[in-house]
Amino acid sequence: MNKGVHSRGYLPHWDFCNSLQAVTFRLADSVPAKVIAGWRAELAVVPDKASRQSELHRRIARFEDTGFGEAILLQPEIADMVQRQLLVGHPGHYRLIEWCVMPTHVHVLFKLAEPSSLGEVVRTWKGASAVGINRRLERAGTVWMADYFDRLIRDQEHLDTCRAYIRNNPVKAGLCEKPEDWPFSSAGAGWNPDGGPSDGAPISVGEFSPVNAPNAD
Repeated sequence: MNKGVHSRGYLPHWDFCNSLQAVTFRLADSVPAKVIAGWRAELAVVPDKASRQSELHRRIARFEDTGFGEAILLQPEIADMVQRQLLVGHPGHYRLIEWCVMPTHVHVLFKLAEPSSLGEVVRTWKGASAVGINRRLERAGTVWMADYFDRLIRDQEHLDTCRAYIRNNPVKAGLCEKPEDWPFSSAGAGWNPDGGPSDGAPISVGEFSPVNAPNAD
């Protein structure tokens, strides 16, 4: 069931039927809790809640490419495990558009399929992959940070910006020279949402059902 706009106290989530979503979820040790707590304390003086949350996300996004923590997603077999988990629900529960498994976090751009909800989809990704990762590493414990960040895609410019960011994240982080060189990504897989090869050519927001939701900005 879609929950509309809701929050678990850390970040707001925009969960609407058939919506286009850009989601990031991170390893539990990728950003120290005390660092996030410090940022939240600093931002407490900002009166607007949305501005506080946006700035917090920007700081986390800048930090996550430093590779802090174990960065277990650098292990090819683990990154591939996460990538395969993303593919499981396509196209039944969602339509994958772009994704990238980075050393400490995962970016996914997708369209929800009715009646799937955003929370259910992300919980499935994190839960199933966590079981496999712990089994592979022969250990137990928390793998992913409890919450996740999502943005509701509103228009063509936003869609194009998100696609470019996800495809170029490995290049920006110095992991490869070209997007298609990173194997654990839609670019590296030659992915096309319709099942054919892709060269990163523009996808029109008109190919997707427009969302019926309040302004997410």
